[in-house]
Amino acid sequence: MAKKSKTTTEVSLRDPKYYFNRELSWLEFNDRVLHEALDSRTPLLERLKFLAIFSANLDEFFMVRVAGLKQQVEAGVTSLTADGRTPSDQLDGINQRLLPMVKEQHEHFEQILRPLLAQQKIYLLEYMDLNSEQRTYLQNYFEEQIFPVLTPLAVDPSHPFPYISNLSLNLAVVVKDPEQGEEFFARVKVPKVLPRFVALPEPLRERQKGKPALWMGVPLEQVIAHNLEFLFPGMNIQEYHPFRITRNADLAVEEDEADDLLLAIEEGLRKRRLGGSAVRMEIHATVPETLRKTLMGEMGLQESDVYEIDGLLGLGDLMSFMGLPLPELKDTPWTPVMPVELRSLSEEDGDDFFNIIRQRDLFVHHPYHSFSGTVQRFITQAADDPNVLAIKMTLYRTSGDSPIVNALIKAAENGKQVAVLVELKARFDEENNILWARKLEQAGVHVVYGIIKLKTHTKIVLVVRQDEKRIRRYVHIGTGNYNPKTARIYTDLGLLSCREDLGADLTDLFNFLTGYSRQRSYRKLLVAPVNLRDRMTTMIQREIEHCRQGNTGRIVAKMNSLVDPKIIATLYEASQAGVQIDLIVRGICCLRPGVVGVSDNIRVISIVGRFLEHSRIYYFYNQGNEQVYIGSADWMRRNLDRRVEAITPIEDPEIIKDLQEILAIMMADNRQAWELQPDGRYIQRQPEDAKEQCAQNILMEMAKESAKEAAGMA
Repeated sequence: MAKKSKTTTEVSLRDPKYYFNRELSWLEFNDRVLHEALDSRTPLLERLKFLAIFSANLDEFFMVRVAGLKQQVEAGVTSLTADGRTPSDQLDGINQRLLPMVKEQHEHFEQILRPLLAQQKIYLLEYMDLNSEQRTYLQNYFEEQIFPVLTPLAVDPSHPFPYISNLSLNLAVVVKDPEQGEEFFARVKVPKVLPRFVALPEPLRERQKGKPALWMGVPLEQVIAHNLEFLFPGMNIQEYHPFRITRNADLAVEEDEADDLLLAIEEGLRKRRLGGSAVRMEIHATVPETLRKTLMGEMGLQESDVYEIDGLLGLGDLMSFMGLPLPELKDTPWTPVMPVELRSLSEEDGDDFFNIIRQRDLFVHHPYHSFSGTVQRFITQAADDPNVLAIKMTLYRTSGDSPIVNALIKAAENGKQVAVLVELKARFDEENNILWARKLEQAGVHVVYGIIKLKTHTKIVLVVRQDEKRIRRYVHIGTGNYNPKTARIYTDLGLLSCREDLGADLTDLFNFLTGYSRQRSYRKLLVAPVNLRDRMTTMIQREIEHCRQGNTGRIVAKMNSLVDPKIIATLYEASQAGVQIDLIVRGICCLRPGVVGVSDNIRVISIVGRFLEHSRIYYFYNQGNEQVYIGSADWMRRNLDRRVEAITPIEDPEIIKDLQEILAIMMADNRQAWELQPDGRYIQRQPEDAKEQCAQNILMEMAKESAKEAAGMA
């Protein structure tokens, strides 16, 4: 009888009405990004930055997610998502939700941000607003700097419609032959090799008498448009209209059939540069219907694929304004600090650095803690240390001038055994990773390119060192990429440790990554796709059992996305049992909180702000014997089943307390936090909101009790 009841519960908890759609949830996340641009509390140039991020996010969303849905529709796929939608349903929902968001973005830029920029003497002008002297300068600039780069492409019986490349900004030009009276169509591509916004020199920036602007300029496409007679001499320019195309750019590689994964990825990149089928066109509403239909027909687009823009196309280029030397219009710079344990060390104290890790686990929290002074130093000092015998690590994404890669090369040149897994399938970083892989190989590093059917997403380093009379293994396990640049803007966590069990686990994991291994168990690590899903499910179910026995059940989890239906159903079961659950989910969340009888004990917030909340923390109360984990995996099917991930337990009581405080601070946030409602809306908390203070106090009390217990045991 009990078994039957459990089955009934499982079926009911999979009801589509209890799940949000993944794609629509992502759009809500991007709407929260947009809100940072709309928020008057955000510094002005930072608001431009968030507008640019919103646009860049949308570009990738169309290139990958929308493109994938369109392929499913073309293939006749009718299977339903967890929330009960077909691919066609999802495309319709995306279009309906996105249209008002895009309109709001452009209206805010034109009506609010442009005037605010002008108040700060930053003038992004229309070409028609320029005086004769400024136009003369830009005409000369066009002839000298722009004209030689342009290639007008005619469309007629002898000139087929040209290929329009992905994310390209173009001018659709209609010209008329004055002798024959015939009209022709041509396309002019706005070159990406030139700055999108053309700045005027200081002598021509005077907006008010004796008061030159800090910056003044016009969009590049307008400079081209107002000098089209140079491209079409002897013709009458009838009209011109900017348009922008987005294409399918997902990289599909048949790994099972590839003799060489590196060559297969390179071939896929060549195809991506050409671009797949068009999935979106952005145009002005003023484009004539005949021209609109021509463009749609030539690129195989439907009406729902066309987004009318009232203003500038491609607002992602606004990111360039962050380069202006105006710190008063940006966030106050943050200078990372060193962890207390490392502050007394000099740069040369390599042995002391390892000695500190031998004494106790070291916790790092970026960007608050210096990446270069901790994780990067760990690797660079290992490369130089004569006692280090081997270095092994994974690279998912890294910077173009990576000191870490250079350190690995130096380590190999110093005669150390160096093995690196470079994930060639890291989306949109494939080309960069191929370059690094080849450079590492040329230096004698053992390079592995990933595993068939699995993407290696874990962030791990293993250093093998001869310490006095024994060999020790030092490890770093983190939540973020080994990228010094993103470490300054992404919030991530890491653990530096010399614990024997973690060193042994990483040794086994690297053997799996570089050789042939069917490793099915690990001492401490939770590893996907081996045991991570089962262990996470077991820990949730353990909290359920505690509640059923009349005790307290408590889960707090922070991640980027929550999508996996099985995990969500288990969380619903936990809520029904009385487990109190707080989820901090920055991006996609398919769980519907606050549903009476299903998820009324689950609360979800999202925090979007200056530092991208990228870290993952998993906390289970476990009757006061708390278990806390950090690592690279979200609760998504791809992380649990199709990627190599590593989650490490935190066992140092002081670090556990630090992580609990981080979670408590985030749950009490009343500035950047958004609360997910049962109907899918997110409501931003206001400074006067204090209801989450209770949750904060509960967790802090748990932290204090754990610290007391740990102190008593010590």
